[in-house]
Amino acid sequence: MPITTAASRLGTAAFDETLPVELRANWTPDDADVVIRAVYRQLLGNDYLMKSERLVGAESLLKNGYISVRDFVRAVAKSELYKEKFFYGNFQTRVIELHTKHLLGRAVYDESEVVDHLDRYETQGYDADVDSFIDSEEYQANFGDSVVPYYRSFVYQAGQRSVGFTRMFQMYRGYATSDTSQAGGKKSRLAGELGRNTSSSIISPTSAAAGWSAQANKLTTPSQALGGSTPYGAGAGKVYRIEVVGANLPRYPKVRRINTAYLVPYEQLSAKLQQIHKQGGRVTSVTAASL
Repeated sequence: MPITTAASRLGTAAFDETLPVELRANWTPDDADVVIRAVYRQLLGNDYLMKSERLVGAESLLKNGYISVRDFVRAVAKSELYKEKFFYGNFQTRVIELHTKHLLGRAVYDESEVVDHLDRYETQGYDADVDSFIDSEEYQANFGDSVVPYYRSFVYQAGQRSVGFTRMFQMYRGYATSDTSQAGGKKSRLAGELGRNTSSSIISPTSAAAGWSAQANKLTTPSQALGGSTPYGAGAGKVYRIEVVGANLPRYPKVRRINTAYLVPYEQLSAKLQQIHKQGGRVTSVTAASL
């Protein structure tokens, strides 16, 4: 189920309308080609791929049934091609953010994840850290051996954290953009937020002309809340405004569907979002509210 009715405005409509790519039983060579293209698109951050850059050996092994989709994902993530684009020259926290996005289809949930991967990289190396993503229970539960990783944050699933939805928009700037050409460059997108254990509001494009690749180089939170003029400052941001359409409230007949908004403390945010989804509501925005 799509997680928001604002999909077209936020650039996520393509994921609402497209099923995950899977190499099913009795697949054909054409099916394998579709999977290969999907893996390259997911892991290489939508970068253009030249024919000479393709992993011909790994592609051949997949097409001949010697390796699974998960093995092919592993091969791409460990390749020099991937390292050139996302590992060499990048700050390590940014690499972990991209691994989480590309391999698990979500944003980093908390700082402990980053610390865990940093420690593994320092003690066991790059390949071992890549394996920790692909061999994780989370990867197995969501993608298994046959499904190409995809951005799970844009489709509601049990067990996801609400913070992953808002943070994903600092990592994802639209279906047609590249992870190597965003305005933020090689800097970490989430380091400050993770260190403060806070969650920013959804970051929209800076302007229609700038496009989805443009991103403000500062913490982007509303400067006003609820249409008022209260400035956003220290001590604020612990209450969030959730705008919802289509919810069936308990006091109304099931045929009655309304539009409404809620002010919710941060510690109750996840429970409230789950309640909204159970009532059939669609979240149109989640923004920090200054009171």
